[in-house]
Amino acid sequence: MRVHLGSDHAGFHLKEALLARLAELGHTPVDHGPVEYDPDDDYPPFVMAAAAAAAAEPDSLGIVIGGSGNGEVIAANKVAGVRAALVWSEQTATLARQHNDANVISVGARMHSVPEATGLVEVFLATPFSDEQRHLRRIRMISAYERSGELPGVSPSTSAS
Repeated sequence: MRVHLGSDHAGFHLKEALLARLAELGHTPVDHGPVEYDPDDDYPPFVMAAAAAAAAEPDSLGIVIGGSGNGEVIAANKVAGVRAALVWSEQTATLARQHNDANVISVGARMHSVPEATGLVEVFLATPFSDEQRHLRRIRMISAYERSGELPGVSPSTSAS
């Protein structure tokens, strides 16, 4: 599988380690930068390029990396067609795929060791989407909003009493 990666300076070393590990696992990692460590770089160009590439290739996934992963997940989610999730445990990595069909994850390099972060990425890549109707329905609502800008209606089963 093609896996698109982008980071900032805080995620640079983890990105480099993931590029090597993904190749070892038989994936095709695509590096969207940065290509060298620069403590003054800005993450949006690198992260949004990785997210856009993942959205453009339905059979690929993306990984964006920063210090906490928060800014990167926000930036990635601004790209049309991206469903990015901040991952901090194996359970959040699994649920991002199973329930949300996330096509991009964000990892905080300052929050995890390289082996921990690598494990989260491996869980994400190995987990399929559940294809359950309730999750498909929710994803369709999000996608429709992304296209139209119109908020989804509240169904009777989810409205407050």
